[in-house]
Amino acid sequence: MATSIKKIAKKARHSEYILLLMRHAKAESPTMGNDWGRDLTDKGLKQAKIMAKGLENMKLVPNYIVCSSANRTEQTMQRMLKRFGDKPVASSRKSLYDGGMQSVMDELSHANDSKITMIIGHEPTMSMAAQWLSSAESDPDVLSEMRLGLSNASIIILASERPFSLCGLRGATALAVLKPQDFE
Repeated sequence: MATSIKKIAKKARHSEYILLLMRHAKAESPTMGNDWGRDLTDKGLKQAKIMAKGLENMKLVPNYIVCSSANRTEQTMQRMLKRFGDKPVASSRKSLYDGGMQSVMDELSHANDSKITMIIGHEPTMSMAAQWLSSAESDPDVLSEMRLGLSNASIIILASERPFSLCGLRGATALAVLKPQDFE
């Protein structure tokens, strides 16, 4: 990673609002007709734990977490909540499984006063949402990395001086894409 975790954490903590867009951790291979029910693998459980610990060390524990209702995203969230404790308000939505970009924008409209909001979902929706929200002032290396899509358990950190319910298209600054190996 080009920028240190400490520098990213400092930038994020100096921002008024933070959005964490995460792809679920590593899941079992899909079987015919059962994508929704896929569980996390042992590697995925470890990835979720690593990312939760990393966010906690960066002092970026979310106030509000919402995830897709698919098994793998709920298991990612539950594994992270074991580390975060009771602090975040957490929920899941079917719309984040099959609702595409509109479901992410709908969730952001409900994130009114949450200082740090986290959405755990699927690709390509998470990286596309980050691209839509990212301003031209974002780090070009981060923008390039987002265009490649997110690997399992990766998190895009976006910052805004306005609530994400109001920030709109190109209203945020992309600070980083974090992966489990960044915290190992």
